[in-house]
Formats: sequence, structure tokens, C-alpha cells
Amino acid sequence: MKYGIHPVSRPVVFRDRSADVAFLTRSTVGSAKTVEWEDGNTYPVVDVETSSASHPFYTGTARVLDTAGRVERFQRRYGSSASN
Repeated sequence: MKYGIHPVSRPVVFRDRSADVAFLTRSTVGSAKTVEWEDGNTYPVVDVETSSASHPFYTGTARVLDTAGRVERFQRRYGSSASN
């Protein structure tokens, strides 16, 4: 790796406001806001709208679309047999 061209990676807290959950991880993103973490140290904090704690796919609350209804509507509209 070339020296001086890579961004600085440091510990950052990502806080999901909708799920009231915070994650401490390493990132290159910076923030002027800080928060005191459980270990007593102060880290920059970035507020996010969606994380794995609140995303429907990861929480298991995702809804399945009615694809059978779409196929039936297509068949009614354009016919069920292919043109010869």
C-alpha cells in the first residue's frame, strides 16, 4: 500500500435512532458529534436511519408480495397462450 493515500480508519459509533441501538465499529467517516461509550471512552457518533436492527429484511418483518395475483392479472390481460 502506498503511504498517505488511504483515509484514516478509527472507531466510530453508528446510532440507529429508530431502533434505539448503537454499534461501535471502525470506519473512515468522521463526525463532529461525540458520545461516551460503555467502555468510558469518547467516540464520534453518526446517526443513521436504518441498520440491521431496524431493517425489515434482517428483523424478519419483511412482507412477501402477491406475485401469483400479478401473474393471473397478466394472463387475463394478455392471454394465457403464446401466439403461433
